[in-house]
Amino acid sequence: MTEQTTFAPERLRAFVDAVVAIAMTLLILPLLESVSDAATDGTATGAFLVEHRGQIVSFVLSFVLIALFWMEHHRQYERVLRVSTPLLYINVAWMLTIVWLPVPTAMLGQMDTDPLQAVLYIGTLILTQVTTLAGKLYLIRHSGLIDLTPERLRRGAIGDIAAIILFCVALPIAAWVHVVGYFALLLLAFSSPLEKLLDGLRR
Repeated sequence: MTEQTTFAPERLRAFVDAVVAIAMTLLILPLLESVSDAATDGTATGAFLVEHRGQIVSFVLSFVLIALFWMEHHRQYERVLRVSTPLLYINVAWMLTIVWLPVPTAMLGQMDTDPLQAVLYIGTLILTQVTTLAGKLYLIRHSGLIDLTPERLRRGAIGDIAAIILFCVALPIAAWVHVVGYFALLLLAFSSPLEKLLDGLRR
């Protein structure tokens, strides 16, 4: 297949939707196993919630993040008219990061915290955002594939860059500043001001 080969976008969107739905469902499986174990041991509901609060928090966090990544992907690819081979591969890489995320999520909820765990978890989020950015950069260079102006794609790319910067800042904090931990991901609340700053510098 050559770079000029293109495909209808409907199948890609359906495939992505299915992969995201499966990944979001996989997030809950460790908790379901814990419920079964608790039922066997006769653990009370309150004691279960306290004992497995880490799993619950990690599940909700990853569920929300995957949902946000999917919403951004949906907004971008609903305007895609054709899918080229390189764009398909970019989406396959994006889906790989989404499918992998339940693994570090389970580690986060069940294992003792260590720096490598943070690298795996937040590093996966960074790779998801990088592949999101790669799709926008590719479409900027191949504007005939999408019904969006290059300027709108550039603004979206700046938002991706802002998120990548904040994820990169949060990673070492989560890994080595244990009193803060994964609360460092709250830095993403500053993505909008950082995006405006980067857009101002670009202009």
